[in-house]
Amino acid sequence: MEAHALIRAYLGLGGNVGDRQGALEQALSLLVCRPGIRLVRLSSLYETEPVEASGGWFFNSVAEVETSLGPDELLTTLGQVEGACGRPRLRERGEARLVDLDLLLYGSRIIAEPHLQVPHPRMHLRRFVLVPLAELDPGLVHPGLGTRVSDLLAHLSQLPEVRMVAREWCVARAAERSVP
Repeated sequence: MEAHALIRAYLGLGGNVGDRQGALEQALSLLVCRPGIRLVRLSSLYETEPVEASGGWFFNSVAEVETSLGPDELLTTLGQVEGACGRPRLRERGEARLVDLDLLLYGSRIIAEPHLQVPHPRMHLRRFVLVPLAELDPGLVHPGLGTRVSDLLAHLSQLPEVRMVAREWCVARAAERSVP
């Protein structure tokens, strides 16, 4: 593992199959047990209409983490956690999913690689990302657009619907621990 300074990253968590909350709790628990990742804050849990996806409504949240992992290592770790939670490695775009973990922001870096784009290329267009992200840090600036998250959210349509389900929702939150 390549050594990196601690970076603040934001991760999108979502799922719309089965026990949605349980699946996200499992993913978050597995994630914060990994070396080099420490949970800083977790947004409320939101229920959102599917966007470009089949199946029922999603549960979504955003996790703010500190990590000593590089962006590629963090992306690999997210994939490993998804796999451990039962998500198939290969799936059709828009297919319903038990767990979906996205790297939204990695510090203020802009990364444009075939396998990794940060900031997440569609985060500024998605209420289900911006609502929980704005809850954590409304003044956070999108590195590519130079615009605050709260301003991006203010300019989006009120649809699709995003509604809060629970503020304190995850047992892993009580164990906001791990070693960077």
